[in-house]
Amino acid sequence: MSEFKPLDAFLMAALLGIVEGLTEFLPISSTGHLVLLVDLLHFPAPPGKTFEIVIQLGAILAVCVVYARRLGRAAVGLWSDRRERAFVRTLFLAFLPALFIGAVAYPFVKKLLDTPLVVAVALLVGGVAILAIERLVRRPRVFAIEDFSPSLATRIGFFQVIAMIPGVSRSGATIMGALLMGVERKTAAEFSFFLAIPTMVAATVYSLYKNRDVLSFDDLGLIATGFSLAFVTALVVVKAAVAFIGRYGFAPFAWYRIVLGSVMIGVLLL
Repeated sequence: MSEFKPLDAFLMAALLGIVEGLTEFLPISSTGHLVLLVDLLHFPAPPGKTFEIVIQLGAILAVCVVYARRLGRAAVGLWSDRRERAFVRTLFLAFLPALFIGAVAYPFVKKLLDTPLVVAVALLVGGVAILAIERLVRRPRVFAIEDFSPSLATRIGFFQVIAMIPGVSRSGATIMGALLMGVERKTAAEFSFFLAIPTMVAATVYSLYKNRDVLSFDDLGLIATGFSLAFVTALVVVKAAVAFIGRYGFAPFAWYRIVLGSVMIGVLLL
């Protein structure tokens, strides 16, 4: 960190937090954007990719605020309302694949986070995949999270696991998987937001625990800066993201991924 002034590092952390908040709920890979920007800005990131993982939780906490009434209803009705039990059960079953596979694959995922070219290629390929899936999707059959079968929830959870490859997009993989299995577009988007809560809480706790001995006070300050800006930015973005997806679909994001991935492949190879 000696080649950077402390203010420079914190300004970069703030910028990365804003980018995280803007991209977390869109199928364009917030992690991919962070990996590319960290590389391009030469950001003095805390060890173990902890910064890139933890600040995502800041954006996810915005979901808890925006959807506080819905989550509160689920918590209150868990023991007395069949529909609310179904909501919680669906989130739990969809979370399990990431929980178990993520714990095993953590070292491999950390290595991929050090490879911007993997991110660029994943952005490009993911954009093409989104365009293809948009054409394949037929009339939806499931319009509420409470109506997901256990099998459907688990299968969508395995789609989320694909997003462990940086650049794939956690929300994108979850939404596309849900669409392929007959879930209505807005419901699929909101489910990806709710599913992110346990997923990112687990990823954050695990990353902080694994890197607890190598994180300095300055590192924690950078993480707190990025976390805070991601939270504030996401508060503004999350509802707008649902409205935009409901109106325009996913094609605009697919073309954005294709252009960005192509440009970054060229930059990185040169």
